[in-house]
Amino acid sequence: MTLRIPDIAPAIAEDCLSPETCGALAWHRQQIAALERQVASDCLTGLWNRAHFDRLLEAELDRSRRYRQPISLILFDIDHFKRVNDVHGHQAGDAVLRELALAAQSALRASDELFRWGGEEFAILAPSTGHRGAHRIAEALRLRVADVSFPAVGRLTISAGVAEHLDAESGNAWFRRADAMLYAAKHGGRNQVRTDARGNSDAWAEAQGPAALHLVWQESYECGEPDIDAEHRELFELANALIDASLAADDRAGDAAHAFDRLLEHVALHFAHEEALLAQHGFARLDAHRCAHAGLLRRAQELRQEWQKGAEGLGAIVEFLAGDVVARHLFKADREFFPLFIAGFPGKPEIAG
Repeated sequence: MTLRIPDIAPAIAEDCLSPETCGALAWHRQQIAALERQVASDCLTGLWNRAHFDRLLEAELDRSRRYRQPISLILFDIDHFKRVNDVHGHQAGDAVLRELALAAQSALRASDELFRWGGEEFAILAPSTGHRGAHRIAEALRLRVADVSFPAVGRLTISAGVAEHLDAESGNAWFRRADAMLYAAKHGGRNQVRTDARGNSDAWAEAQGPAALHLVWQESYECGEPDIDAEHRELFELANALIDASLAADDRAGDAAHAFDRLLEHVALHFAHEEALLAQHGFARLDAHRCAHAGLLRRAQELRQEWQKGAEGLGAIVEFLAGDVVARHLFKADREFFPLFIAGFPGKPEIAG
């Protein structure tokens, strides 16, 4: 469904020379945006609906191919949901779906898109995320749901299927692979995550060789605050030093371990310094930014331990640095505070409600 602004809007726009007419145009656009959101949302849970998924899909796949950033699809549903409706009634079932939507949103990252696919089935688009990262997201979601006590029902579980997009496949083929993984999870005993261990991230890395693993600093990453920019550049240098040390030898007690520890130390100090500077400048979303920092540092420390034990390799390190730290945090979350330091910056920070 396409919504069009009525004929009065161009007239208002052409005559937007006074506060009254400009205010009318702003109000009109707000109403159109609200209607578009309503059309794209599921009326029960408030999540994006299947129609919006279909509209968004091709744009996300095009972005993935253009920037060579992986994208993953997670499908999940509630185990034995029919029993909930049969025993407790459909109103209780609807309440479970609403509560599940809230629980899922709290377990996901800001960049992830959550949809109600239909019935008790949901979908997640995870941009800049390979199949390994998407598996971790799905597993964290599974644990989060298992910890919820649903009113009048009690504990429930979910099963999930994960698939990273392959370069030449259609959206339908990609969905079928994720659905096959969900089917495997259901028939493998439920309350589990199954993942198709294929994807663009591995193929692109293999084709481009070791040089593709390095993080490349871009001017667009600069916020205009000299200390923050210098610390961000040093973060890139230390990350690349870790990658080089890991490529040189699988040395988890020597140079590579030392490089990992130097990176962790720098990240912790940088986060604390950045938060202090943002507090001085009155950044409205400081609390959310501080929470994001804590999550990244916690994941980095977990990854360090897993790598030391041999449970994770270089691929997981690169995925974390390039995906979580650069693509999602530095390039997205950090841009919210750029206007504090750059005059005339075109972006606008989200104001905490």
